[in-house]
Amino acid sequence: MSGTAADDGTGGSGTARSEAPRDEPPNLPPTSWAVLGLLSFGEELSGYDLKKWADWSLKFFYWSPSYSQIYGELKRLEKIGYATSRVELTESTRGKRVYAITDAGMDAVSRWAREAPVEPPVLKHGVMLRTWLGHLMEPARLREILEQHGEYAEKMSRRAQVDADGAAEVAEWAYPELVLRWSQRYYEAERELTRQMLADLDEVAADPAKH
Repeated sequence: MSGTAADDGTGGSGTARSEAPRDEPPNLPPTSWAVLGLLSFGEELSGYDLKKWADWSLKFFYWSPSYSQIYGELKRLEKIGYATSRVELTESTRGKRVYAITDAGMDAVSRWAREAPVEPPVLKHGVMLRTWLGHLMEPARLREILEQHGEYAEKMSRRAQVDADGAAEVAEWAYPELVLRWSQRYYEAERELTRQMLADLDEVAADPAKH
């Protein structure tokens, strides 16, 4: 996104920046790095903004957070000096609290992106688990479950494409655009795998030895 978070006017950012040593970043959960990563694009963001940005991008491949999760992570990041906040006055009676990344936070998330171990993704696929238990339900019900999943995958693929096209219009979002394209292809593949599974079920139904 355009613009950068200012070093001044951030509600005591000088104190926050000195609290976290740069040489030993804490062992944060991935969700903390995700929130810090959103702030790394260089704008002051409210909790609402972060939720909107996460739903626009991160939900396709990692995280669909609640507001309580976002604010919990922001509190953690402020405590260790990786983020700072200030109240931005608005025309309404209440101000809006916005958050920005600190120098220490930018240094830490950059190191995490470069140096964190490459971990294999954890596949927790509820539809696959229910298909694995297909002997416990009627074949027609299993087909319904798979068809619903296929429709979901197709919908997510379309949404990822729309968001990727939107990201393509903002130069700073070049890498999120690439990941959104990846997400689009992932859901397309998931849709195709579901079609193949339905075809495999037909083969099982046609084989008397498997009943």
